[in-house]
Amino acid sequence: MASTNQNFLSDRLPWKKEKKAEPMGVTNTSESSPLLGQRQMETAFETFRRMYPDYDSTRKLDELRATEYARLDRGKHVYLDYTSASLYAQSQLQNHMALLSEEVLGNPASKNITSLKMSQMIEHVREHILQYFNASSDEYMVIFTQNATAALKLIGESYPFKPGATFLLTCDNHNSVNGIREYAYDQGAAVDYVPILPPHLYADEDYLTKALQSAKTGENHLFAYPAQSNFSGVQYPLNWIDEAQEKGWDVLLDAAAYVPTNRLDLGRWHPDFVTVSFYKIFGYPTGIGCLLMRKSAAKKLRRPWFAAGTTVFSSVAASDHYQKPGPAGYEDGTVNYLSFPAVEFGLKWIESIGIDMIHTRVMCLTDWLIDQLLLLYHRNGQPLIRLYGPPDAQRRGANIQVNFFSSAGMMIDCYIMEKLANEERISLQAGCQCNPGAREAALGVKGEDLTACFQDKASKTYDQFMNGLDGKMTGAVRASLGLASNFSDVYRYVQFARSFIDFKS
Repeated sequence: MASTNQNFLSDRLPWKKEKKAEPMGVTNTSESSPLLGQRQMETAFETFRRMYPDYDSTRKLDELRATEYARLDRGKHVYLDYTSASLYAQSQLQNHMALLSEEVLGNPASKNITSLKMSQMIEHVREHILQYFNASSDEYMVIFTQNATAALKLIGESYPFKPGATFLLTCDNHNSVNGIREYAYDQGAAVDYVPILPPHLYADEDYLTKALQSAKTGENHLFAYPAQSNFSGVQYPLNWIDEAQEKGWDVLLDAAAYVPTNRLDLGRWHPDFVTVSFYKIFGYPTGIGCLLMRKSAAKKLRRPWFAAGTTVFSSVAASDHYQKPGPAGYEDGTVNYLSFPAVEFGLKWIESIGIDMIHTRVMCLTDWLIDQLLLLYHRNGQPLIRLYGPPDAQRRGANIQVNFFSSAGMMIDCYIMEKLANEERISLQAGCQCNPGAREAALGVKGEDLTACFQDKASKTYDQFMNGLDGKMTGAVRASLGLASNFSDVYRYVQFARSFIDFKS
């Protein structure tokens, strides 16, 4: 299994000089104030700029922060939860509201003039999405869903699992991918997890190689993995797509955490299924995602039901139906049609900035933030934080997962840290972020530690089940960066973290 990472624009860190970060106004003495003042932050920023000279090429984003995202600084927000949801620009809302104010748009299920206008808009948005991901319309179709989770469910319920088939996935996956295993189990297919290995939480590539090679020929096999972990930030090699397909596997790429800050070129990479939530890329609208599906893979799927919008013709008397060809055959009911123009406005907004500029900015900030957090120690020599995932910007994205520890080496509950961050107007996210496999690997939780919790679960009340977990619900604190992030955001987070030096609980 080739391990060369081909996700990045290059194999090095172009934005960073070959020099390890030094503490920038951050010392390990409790006498020093955690609020170092504007002048000290400016001094730290100048040092940062010398270390990351490519950051200056992203100054356009500072201008947009002051105009399109002015509500952040106006409300003194430090928003570090972009993996959960990106933020929308003011002009996205204005453009969408202007269109709705001017047009008369009807339900695309009809053929009247207002409905036909809406249908044309929807097809235009499909074309724009294909262009954005450099996907050929001869190879891919765009199926609109409520979000990435709905796209994953569509695959799970329609994929031809049966005895002899295999569903292979990495332990590092979102629960919406994990949930597909229930369809595989129900149809008698095998389910196999590729382990992830501490401390950096990369996948075990030797295990993956053997698993891909051991699949029974002549059967349908599905391999699912995230382009970027929503927990650790690990970016998994996109060349796994080709390698798995060469061995007869269909490949499902969960791109939800990856595409907000990285370019996904479907002219170069050809996964069979790609799932996306648009609000994670540009914030608005919520409630729309898509499944980018290869037309060759679509031939394998069999929908377990039909609904309004998915059939050309159905009959009660004959007890049969005929599924619509193309994407419409997978889009149940009336789609969220008035929001589709906002998707195009969002894509155009990202294109006007440039995804490569966004990538450069967030990775400069990510690398600096990791360095600074790892430099924080209690006066007795105990580290303040434990990082889960790669210790630099290699093979990772812009989300940073840590736990905080007291000077006695005791973990501080992540939910307490989230609450304390709220008091400083810093938005983080605590828990496992719907990624239990990554949490279990990071915290060393074993299967036998959890098996007893699920025994007789059907007879337990919710409170009884939760009590049985007995602290096994711990997770970590995630900071994630995005298109409107700036140096002030990460600097304030470091100052917040530093305030826990010599904490004794």
